[in-house]
Amino acid sequence: MAPAGVPQYVLDHAPLVYLYSKDPYHPSSPAATLANTRPQISLKDVLIPSSPLTLSNLDQLNNVGSNSGSDVYLTSHVDITTNPKWLEGVKIDGNGGTAQEKTCVIIVVDKGNGTVDAFYMYFFAFNWGGVVLEKQLGDHVGDWEHNMIRFINGVPKYVWFSQHANGEAFTFSVLKKDKAGKRPLAYCANGSHALFPTPGLHDHTIPNLNLPFKFLLVDETDTGPLYDPLLSAYFYAYNAADRTLTPPDPASPTGFLYFRGRWGDAQYPDSDRRQQELVGNKKYVGGPTGPLDKQLDRKEVWPQNSSSGGQIIRTSLDVDGGRFKQFFGKLNCLGKGKGKQAKGVKRVLVSGEEVRK
Repeated sequence: MAPAGVPQYVLDHAPLVYLYSKDPYHPSSPAATLANTRPQISLKDVLIPSSPLTLSNLDQLNNVGSNSGSDVYLTSHVDITTNPKWLEGVKIDGNGGTAQEKTCVIIVVDKGNGTVDAFYMYFFAFNWGGVVLEKQLGDHVGDWEHNMIRFINGVPKYVWFSQHANGEAFTFSVLKKDKAGKRPLAYCANGSHALFPTPGLHDHTIPNLNLPFKFLLVDETDTGPLYDPLLSAYFYAYNAADRTLTPPDPASPTGFLYFRGRWGDAQYPDSDRRQQELVGNKKYVGGPTGPLDKQLDRKEVWPQNSSSGGQIIRTSLDVDGGRFKQFFGKLNCLGKGKGKQAKGVKRVLVSGEEVRK
């Protein structure tokens, strides 16, 4: 049964997420992160107006400092290189939930004309960035990943899979589903928690292009523990006009969603013994912003960023082999001249109108 104000189809078609079998970093409660961190600006502790920090009052930090909270970092009390247990999150129970811990935020955005976007946001206390040329890079405390499903007149049409600073969009119909054929399956990558529609290896060195072989930036997914975010979620409705969130349950906290700062330590300076670098890329980077910074009012299925120019909605689960040939064909690397143009919908507007490539 859907909570009051939440369409039943948002639950009926909610993703199920396969975690990586050997990933030590499981979904985590944002509340646990608050219990194990303190706010800092410029690597220095700041005074908390009303202590202790909770999910209900975290937005009070927006009044700290001179940048409306955007330069506040929730910084671990202990050195994270000592592998504190709280970074591991909560192991999935036999039902697919995380016991009493709330590890997911589901936000429903009614965009009019029968179009509803449902954001399923999964929180992890730590992101392991992976290894590039034998260097470990991109680690950070805190990690918000999400699927977004666009419904048109109650029917699921398109799904977004967040992956690092970008992601991929697919038609709902092409995705793998549960046995009932209703809930799409997502596969969460080892350590980075990037989301993919299939298990296996995923190289994302080139933006918007999955290579069919290992190159530099590789994620790995498999059918590890199955996480059902519906069992451990807070629900909210989002009003884009005034950027407000309303929970069906008045007892659900909202302050943590309005927090403008970062859910983890700031990037460690080069002088810090823990920091390493590879061609300007750091081992430890700053923590992420929260759910309200995920472009909930987006017009297209994907958010706009520096890598969104070449986005399409994929109509196949192939590892982008066709687009791989197209990309390298333009460079005459395959000896066959220009590749065929990739099929798919380039843009899907809020109205549901498809603008074909």
